[in-house]
Amino acid sequence: MDMRTTFLSTMEEALAVDPRLVLVLADISAGTGPVLAAQRRHPDRVLNVGIREQALIGVTGGLALTGMRPVAHTFPPFLVERPYEQIKLDLCHQGVGAVLVSSGASYDMAAAGRTHHSAADVALLDTVPGWTVHVPGHPEEARRLLLESLPGDGRVYLRLSSQANARAHLGAGFLTLRQGTRGVVLAVGPMLDRVLAATEGLDVTVLYAATIRPFDAAGLRAALGEVADVMLVEPYQAGTSAHHVGEALADVPHRLRSLGTQRDVEVRQYGEVTDHDFVHGLDVAGITAAARAFFR
Repeated sequence: MDMRTTFLSTMEEALAVDPRLVLVLADISAGTGPVLAAQRRHPDRVLNVGIREQALIGVTGGLALTGMRPVAHTFPPFLVERPYEQIKLDLCHQGVGAVLVSSGASYDMAAAGRTHHSAADVALLDTVPGWTVHVPGHPEEARRLLLESLPGDGRVYLRLSSQANARAHLGAGFLTLRQGTRGVVLAVGPMLDRVLAATEGLDVTVLYAATIRPFDAAGLRAALGEVADVMLVEPYQAGTSAHHVGEALADVPHRLRSLGTQRDVEVRQYGEVTDHDFVHGLDVAGITAAARAFFR
């Protein structure tokens, strides 16, 4: 199963055992098998507000105020960008939590055009306090991170993608998957396999993050050797986590190279996901060129 299907199936299971949970939709995924089955069993805890994304978050905030644990789901431009004001006011300002689960990443739905692309979602959530941000790189990671997010009352963003690594890497904090002496490459979520391929033969440490907020500053510092050069490879806007690296290494002379979707390029052609990866330098060849130039 892909991440989205895994999420929906896991939610069907979770709704059956936790009476606090409410799944809130804005049409997206409403007609899938797991959602329809959950709605039949729990008609008062599977809500579809229709194509009203601001209302999606408003209803989510209201449910949280009553003591429920809402899980809101749609595509990222409709979950974070369009209802940003509601996230800021109805969740953050009210001091309540929810689990927001997107599917589509930056441009998984390449053929749907710019309306369905969202590279700025994580950067936007960085402007409001108190968010945990998970960017799983495998369906099993998505399931584990969702189940960890459902209890409690925290504000959690789970960013799902149709792109995935070959296998899951489970564990807390930044995981060390390769060790070297010439610096660190931090690969986030679905970027891992291509980073491992791109850095083959380079004397660098490769860290993996499926959870990027809170930022594991201690894990990054522990991975550094004498050379404090860091390359970030994130599947969303380039430089989104750069300020966290800067804060983590404020007392350490270091260099930083940030890879991600380019801030000054709007891709107006549709194409495929691989075409967008190429334009943004996020394919194996692009990451290889950037890494070899940086870690000379």
